[in-house]
Amino acid sequence: MRVLIIDDEEDFRAIAGTCLGILGGVSVSEAENGEVGLKKAEEDQPDVILLDLIMPEMDGITTLRELRKNPSTQEIPVIFMTTKGMFDEFEETKKLGALAVITKPFDPEKLADQIRKILANAKQV
Repeated sequence: MRVLIIDDEEDFRAIAGTCLGILGGVSVSEAENGEVGLKKAEEDQPDVILLDLIMPEMDGITTLRELRKNPSTQEIPVIFMTTKGMFDEFEETKKLGALAVITKPFDPEKLADQIRKILANAKQV
């Protein structure tokens, strides 16, 4: 599985990337903001994107909208990660195709399994 992490917090990207790579056997690429994330998504074609909701300049919802406009990224599954837990905007993001929200902090040992479970449930629908 190939995961693209789009998050402005370098520490979060490092921790999540390490957890996914070492504990989950996942190939990880990273982007520090929405603009870079859009380019990496198009180039790398990941199996799933972990997308931070709150980022400067281009927030997660705007990034998701832009992903959905591009034919080469519109079908890539997106899972939001946020410290806010359940947030008001989730209904809007679901309409744009977001699969779920994983709250920060997350359990490092379970992150890869959480992602796999979300993706498996989405395929059953």
